[in-house]
Amino acid sequence: MVARSFIILSLLAATFLFTFTLARNGPLARIKDSTSTVNGNYTHVCDALRFFELGLNVKDFAYCDTSLPYEVRVKDLIDRMTLYEKVNQIGDTAYGVPRIGLPQYEWWSEALHGVSDVGQWDHKASFFDDDVPGATSFPTVITTAASFNQSLWKRIGQAVSTEARAMHNLGHAGLTFWSPNINVVRDPRWGRALETPGEDPYVVGEYAVNYVRGLQDVEGTENVTDLNSRPLKVAACCKHYAAYDVDNWLGVERYNFDARVTEQDMMETFLKPFEMCVKEGDVTSVMCSYNKINGIPACADPRLLRGKIRGEWDLHGYIVSDCDSIEVMINHQKWLKDEPEDAVAQALKAGLDLDCGNYYTNHARNSVSKGKVSEKDIDVALKNLYIVLMRLGFFDGSPQFEKLDMTNVCSDEHIELATEAAREGIVLLKNDNQTLPLSTDKIKTIAVVGPHANATSVMIGNYAGVPCQFTSPIDGFAKYGKVIYEMGCVDVACKNDSMIFQAVKAAKKADATVVVVGIDLSIEAESLDREDLFLPGYQDRLINLVASQSKGPVAVVIMSAGGVDVSFARDSSKIHSILWAGYPGQEGGQAIADVVFGKYNPGGKLPLTWHENGYVEMLPMTSMPLRPIDHHGYPGRTYKFYNDSRVYHFGYGLSYTNFSYSLVSSTKSLQVQLNKFQHCRELNYTEGSYKPACPAILIDDLQCNDHHNIELNFEIKNVGERDGSEVVIVYWTPPNGIVDAPIKQVVAFKRVFVGVGGSEKVSFVLNGCKSLGVVDYKGYNLMPSGGGNFIIGDNLMKIPVHIDFQH
Repeated sequence: MVARSFIILSLLAATFLFTFTLARNGPLARIKDSTSTVNGNYTHVCDALRFFELGLNVKDFAYCDTSLPYEVRVKDLIDRMTLYEKVNQIGDTAYGVPRIGLPQYEWWSEALHGVSDVGQWDHKASFFDDDVPGATSFPTVITTAASFNQSLWKRIGQAVSTEARAMHNLGHAGLTFWSPNINVVRDPRWGRALETPGEDPYVVGEYAVNYVRGLQDVEGTENVTDLNSRPLKVAACCKHYAAYDVDNWLGVERYNFDARVTEQDMMETFLKPFEMCVKEGDVTSVMCSYNKINGIPACADPRLLRGKIRGEWDLHGYIVSDCDSIEVMINHQKWLKDEPEDAVAQALKAGLDLDCGNYYTNHARNSVSKGKVSEKDIDVALKNLYIVLMRLGFFDGSPQFEKLDMTNVCSDEHIELATEAAREGIVLLKNDNQTLPLSTDKIKTIAVVGPHANATSVMIGNYAGVPCQFTSPIDGFAKYGKVIYEMGCVDVACKNDSMIFQAVKAAKKADATVVVVGIDLSIEAESLDREDLFLPGYQDRLINLVASQSKGPVAVVIMSAGGVDVSFARDSSKIHSILWAGYPGQEGGQAIADVVFGKYNPGGKLPLTWHENGYVEMLPMTSMPLRPIDHHGYPGRTYKFYNDSRVYHFGYGLSYTNFSYSLVSSTKSLQVQLNKFQHCRELNYTEGSYKPACPAILIDDLQCNDHHNIELNFEIKNVGERDGSEVVIVYWTPPNGIVDAPIKQVVAFKRVFVGVGGSEKVSFVLNGCKSLGVVDYKGYNLMPSGGGNFIIGDNLMKIPVHIDFQH
């Protein structure tokens, strides 16, 4: 009996030793401090072997019980923590609680147009190294937005999230990505225009919805009813909320700027993309901005955070600060002359769940101890954070993504998608006498000159990471003929003209000349706004001299985010074609060459207005109203309120072919039946304008359904000589005479491919409540009665529709 027991005990000991050794050193070996459970070989927190190595039994922790709802599990996790442990989890570095098996997690990763190396994922491994040398760098957002292609935006999001998951599996990225940037470009000088989808709030919102869906959605679970448990591929974040579009202009910095904004502009422009991102995109995070809004820091405003984002819009996720926003409130804005504990309390009570910084971590405990904020507020923040990590599989794993590896990063498919995105985003601005596309039969030598002719890193902008590869313009054109390359300028600043002569000599020798010019991050960037809209230095001289001496046709290619005053080139008979490429990503050079030589027919449209330089001399960047301010002589902002001369207008873009439109059918009128609880609302009308008996109805009082829909059906024919894509933009113009109503506003758009000689049917079903509203000066969203119009594209077609209220 003794001997038998001894043998059993020996076997048990050996089994234990083998299991322990395997756990420590074998294929299941893990990083013991487990800075992130998926940074070692563990795929998730609640791995029984991981707990075993920590000297814990996973069955003792209800937060790892997958039979329980997420909310119950997260409550168990939070209830196990001391106050000190709780505050250590609400900064962007969540330090974990080893005694209960909770690992460290870094919240900050970025994926604006590809997985970036910006962020805090710097423990044990960096974002990029020999194991993960790069990730696909898609065009910057402003370029991709110019495609006006919702399906492309979503596909890019899907590709980026696949690479993000693969890098996460390899310990090189997190699961929470603070992208996209969905601020509206209100002023052409703003340095961060390259990160955004442009100046129209609806287009910006549509981009947000589609890119976020691409990042987040797990196939087959998009329409689950419980959105708080909907699985996530990665977690996206729409930023920067709100009214943020001044970085550093003539000494006015984002840290101390107070954006004075009317309720009308807030609802109509600054909040609309965020509302769409939360309601339609179901984004899991919103980031508040540095600036104050009407005297209150955005990250400490309970009306904007707890009221709008979490209350009215029903966010299923967390709210995070822009990095060090609480420090900015204290040291830059002197908000209420707060001490750190006061500012922390203000932010927590306003609804800020996560501090990108260390003020929550360092001061929240004292803030509770001094009675300035409740520990319960911290519990709520933790709940919002950890439910997101539950949905990401951080605790339980995501088997469908765990096999992703380096073969899924920089794949041929993703590189081709990056090239396609750049092609679709290129906008043809001028093409006299159909000079483009060039023919390889006639063009054997190409002079490619200018400061961006050999662009590489310039093309990927910021928040870009390390690209898989670069295809510069000279590389792209080399596939079509012999390239003669000259810089023409030492750099983009082009402060002297000493190199222009060599560029002119190249143009004299070549069959065709492409001048690649523009600006870069030394001129427009985060923390750097522009002071004018001209090309830098002697770039205009370079273009004019090369064009005057060129042997063959001349095409100018512009890399920029914001518009550039190139009216001199537009009006010159020597400059035959102009293309805008934005910042076209790692494959930008290939895309540019493909468009110039006609392998691809350009179909992009400008996502923002290109102003003449005189525009910025008419008003300061710090003036926030979008409507004109007559007593100051300030013009309106964006195409919605500016109706004067410009270089190129919003939505402008040419093609190598021609399209014709015909209206098949449309809804002529919208009859809105009102009940006794729905009352007419007043609108201000210009003097002499017709005022209906019932001017408007509050849209919130309407139960919007299919009875409020309007249908538009077109046939588009390609009547030119090349296959091509046409971007159909539908604008709405409200009934005449309404004071301060937009000139027009985008309500729908679609990109359609039409083969040469062919036709396509294009249909739009628009809900009147979403598409036919106006926001009055009091902040009400109203549906006006009377006759409005749909405008198709550049006034290609005008379709009237009458709105009638009936009791």
